[in-house]
Amino acid sequence: MPYKQDTEACMAGRIGPKGLTQEQLEGYAPGLVAGIEAVRQKKESGELPLLRLPERRDDLPEIEQVADRYRNFFEDVVVLGTGGSSLGGRALYTMADPDKRGLAPRLHIVTNVDPFGFNRVIRHLDRRKTGWIVISKSGGTAETLMQFLSVLPLLRATLGDSRVKDHVTIITEPGDNPLRKLAKEFDLPVLDHDPKVGGRYSVLSVVGLLPTLIAGLDAKAVREGAADILNRTLSAKDPLSADAALGAAVNVGLNKNSGIMAHVMLAYSDRLGSLARWYRQLWAESLGKEGEGTTPIYGTGPVDQHSQLQLWLDGPADKMFTVLSGPLEEDTENVGPGTVDPVDADLAKLTGMDYLAGRTLAELMDASRRGTSETLIEHGKPVRRIHFDAINEYALGGIMMHFMLETILSAHLLNVDPFDQPAVEHGKKLTRQYLYDLQN
Repeated sequence: MPYKQDTEACMAGRIGPKGLTQEQLEGYAPGLVAGIEAVRQKKESGELPLLRLPERRDDLPEIEQVADRYRNFFEDVVVLGTGGSSLGGRALYTMADPDKRGLAPRLHIVTNVDPFGFNRVIRHLDRRKTGWIVISKSGGTAETLMQFLSVLPLLRATLGDSRVKDHVTIITEPGDNPLRKLAKEFDLPVLDHDPKVGGRYSVLSVVGLLPTLIAGLDAKAVREGAADILNRTLSAKDPLSADAALGAAVNVGLNKNSGIMAHVMLAYSDRLGSLARWYRQLWAESLGKEGEGTTPIYGTGPVDQHSQLQLWLDGPADKMFTVLSGPLEEDTENVGPGTVDPVDADLAKLTGMDYLAGRTLAELMDASRRGTSETLIEHGKPVRRIHFDAINEYALGGIMMHFMLETILSAHLLNVDPFDQPAVEHGKKLTRQYLYDLQN
């Protein structure tokens, strides 16, 4: 297994009344058996292409060819997209070992339309040495279209219409849509976004793997890790022995039996922070329907011990916690000027903080994780711990498949559809109306 999940501190025997009893947990086994069988059938029938992605290899040469062009010809690459079009790719490329990126171009994933932040990214780029990737499943995402329509005149002015196509790649689903119209007008290359793979589930597709490959990482290993977890889940004789299914039972069980309404994902590694942000959209948008679902909250350790821990310990007892951790050993391959050594004993003594003498940043990070986890447990809070022996592409693919399956199986237990998001459409309609109103 590329990671270890420990749910002992979510059980009543460990934390008291806010935990699940074994009987309550096992009560979800029949629903999980049915849910896993439904997943298996949808994989075999092709109804859910995202479940076929882990075993696919036929699409990788085309994605690799595009990635090689971006790596060889550009110093900077800007990815325009929002939500599922950007969060998965960011999680992959920031979680993996940055030393593997080699001479890869600088990757800028721009997710928002705040003019200050957007202009700050693009104003210093050499447009002759910058590649652009524009991602929208529907081809009509207002934020992504606004980003690209704002940049396109700059590219035309700098490069000329005939060369814009050498710097831009569009990723969108087949059919008539606004991005396809732009691609046709300016002869821009297009990679197909499978219309049956929702944005928040698209990390194993071209959407997530193109940025991964541009960063110099191993896309095949990402899918291999995902395939490992998918196969373990589908072949489990006891559903509660499959980590993803167990995670679903714990999440739903704590919500229904213990009044848990929020799920804090606390990452004790900068490389795991983007995973937590990706999970936040996956969980919230998939399950928040018909009064169901819990609110995902992202936190970073130990930073948020100083901002949220007081609330977690002494505020409403309505939260569960998933603590993410990985190896924190020092970077021994790059020791030299500018790197930090263990704390000097004399300096530690001078400050009166002798316990820091000889200690490293990694040791403080790990001690903070252990101390915070145990404090939460001692206060009767449900804590799930997920630890990675290595943070690499295989592990990332595995945990992302875990969380996607955990979400799908939770939806089965809650009897909601994890693949739609009907409630957000009204806000989109109002946004369009307000922009139309500005023209009058």
